[in-house]
Amino acid sequence: MKTLSRILALAALTAAVVSTAAHAEDVKAGDLVITQAWTRATPNGAKIGGGYLTIENKGSAPDRLIGGSGDIAGRVEIHEMAMDNGVMKMRPLDKGLAIEPGKTVKLAPGGLHLMMLDLKNPLKQGDKVPVTLQFEKAGKVTVSLDVQSVGAQSPGGDHSGHGGHKM
Repeated sequence: MKTLSRILALAALTAAVVSTAAHAEDVKAGDLVITQAWTRATPNGAKIGGGYLTIENKGSAPDRLIGGSGDIAGRVEIHEMAMDNGVMKMRPLDKGLAIEPGKTVKLAPGGLHLMMLDLKNPLKQGDKVPVTLQFEKAGKVTVSLDVQSVGAQSPGGDHSGHGGHKM
């Protein structure tokens, strides 16, 4: 009977540790919760990389993502890809990205994203890349981008719909 009790205790402890680890990647900054932070691996010599994440505003006031920084890149900007007269164009959001109260904003391939410019080293699959985000109200917060494969379309490394050119 003691063996069964030990096994059950060990199973409960393991479940608690695994459950905690699953939520360890969530980062809180004021009323903002940042999840699913990731990027794609880059080939040697690449000078740009995209960063993707989800920001949820659980507060009652808006906030704004106004910039970013990181040792991996010369600069980190917020960019948007959008259709303009049938042509996909990318542009920086000079005024930042509004995060309205009660809303969730997803930065993903082919849409809103972080643009890491002047990469100092290639992003290697399996690495974690720290990036500091600057919010208007919540201030600075560091997140760790999980580096997925070159063609990944999601934090889990899904390759479906992979076009090879999305940033």
